Amino acid sequence: MKTLALLLVSVPALVAQAPQSDIRNAKLEVRVFSGDWASTLRSGPPAWFGYAVKTIRKDSENCCWNGNGRGGCGLEGNWTDGSIGTRPNTPVQLEGSDMAAVLLRVENNAVGKVHLYSLHCPLDAGGLPFIWLNGVSNTASIAYLKTLAASDSNHVADGAIFAISQHAGVEADAVLADLAKPQQPERVREKVAFWLGASREAPGVVMLKNMLANDPSSKVRDKAVFALSVSKQPEALDELIRAAKSDSSAHVRGQAIFWLAQKAGKQAASTIKDAVENDPDTEVKKRAVFALSQLPKDEGIPKLIEIARTQRNPEARKQAFFWLGQSQDPRALAFFQEILSK
Repeated sequence: MKTLALLLVSVPALVAQAPQSDIRNAKLEVRVFSGDWASTLRSGPPAWFGYAVKTIRKDSENCCWNGNGRGGCGLEGNWTDGSIGTRPNTPVQLEGSDMAAVLLRVENNAVGKVHLYSLHCPLDAGGLPFIWLNGVSNTASIAYLKTLAASDSNHVADGAIFAISQHAGVEADAVLADLAKPQQPERVREKVAFWLGASREAPGVVMLKNMLANDPSSKVRDKAVFALSVSKQPEALDELIRAAKSDSSAHVRGQAIFWLAQKAGKQAASTIKDAVENDPDTEVKKRAVFALSQLPKDEGIPKLIEIARTQRNPEARKQAFFWLGQSQDPRALAFFQEILSK
């Protein structure tokens, strides 16, 4: 079976320019990128184009794996030759790789799919032509993918945004910041928000803070709140707390409270309790009561009991009783006995 690595034995000058993916079941060709995407990505019948870029981290593995640890992605659907990579036969990179393959499916001179996979992930091209491009810089890749992020095709736009989010360097941050601006389509902003939290570390949190402060769409701010909840940056918690206290949308405040309980536990308890006591919206109060029920029991149960005793909003108090009942905690049962005995 041919692989791209075997094909490149005859072109050592090109091998030195870029790492190569493991491409199988393909009509393989290697070209040097001319710098002009319009002239490069030309194909009437379907064809795949791929190139390598430097990514932001070494701990991610983008591939397709089954339950038996066998890996490889069928670009045209299922693997057509039955040959799939296995973890034992693949060199293990203890520190991961900071390179990935960007793949573009072109038909009638138009990009119809965008994927990004780890460079060592075996790929089955389904018998189609596959053109590997050497010499594509991160700058050129990011600039072109930005044009695809505006595509009318959700699949193309989503793939392009994800791929941009994985590129190393401040240029990717700058493009994501531009795609996050209010004048961009709402759906693009929602998708960008997620990857800012999932992939862009501290710069991503700064951009999410800006989205929460300036984006007019509560749907986008909702996605920004979720993105903060998946961020591993310590400052993401501060922004979640700020959104829980001050976002203009009751729905967004409620979502921030929910994700605070999932993310921060004990650290979030005072903010959540404050929402029960002071938020003007009853639905937010109810969401905050639920969030208290998600905290560790030693933190949440006493606060639920306090709310059940003292909260003047009947809906919030009812929620506290409900979640205490669901907890089956001995302290909750003792509280119910006390109430019933009066």
